[in-house]
Amino acid sequence: MKNIMIILGMFAVFSCKAQTLPLNTALNAIPANAYVKDLNNELTPYIGTYKGNFQNKEITLIITKKDDKLEVRSTKQFHRDALVIKYIVKNSLGNILQDTQNNAIPKIELYSIATRPLNNSVIFYYSGTNCRVGWGDIFLKKISNTQISWEYRPDNIIIDDKTCPPGTDINIYLPETKDLIFTKQ
Repeated sequence: MKNIMIILGMFAVFSCKAQTLPLNTALNAIPANAYVKDLNNELTPYIGTYKGNFQNKEITLIITKKDDKLEVRSTKQFHRDALVIKYIVKNSLGNILQDTQNNAIPKIELYSIATRPLNNSVIFYYSGTNCRVGWGDIFLKKISNTQISWEYRPDNIIIDDKTCPPGTDINIYLPETKDLIFTKQ
């Protein structure tokens, strides 16, 4: 009986271990509770603080890597290694227009969902600002060890006034443009 209990215990331990998959595994191929891991360190070169200017605004990107980030989808949940971007946008007078660095606005998320190794780029999901205005995709391309190129493609910039409380700031402060250069600090 003791041997059967040991065998059953070992089986339980090994069967509960999550499956580890490479970073660019297609979403439909990721089983529930799997771990999509940065096995080739594709995310590491992007980590750092970068600055750029657009339309009289200074944008600071703080890019970090989060290992084992929980992803919750409608049909399953899994874990993945991801880059997370926090940012600060200042006007020409130095006043802060938006700051997500210290979770001042916790509902705004900006994290990587895929890489394109042959193109030296990473694709990010952006949740948008308040009431999800401006949600969409951001593409960062590594130009050199000190520069990245930015492209932001919002999927929705219009808001239904019925879904957002009156007086809510629904401005999109991130640069809606392509080929904006950010320099590592």
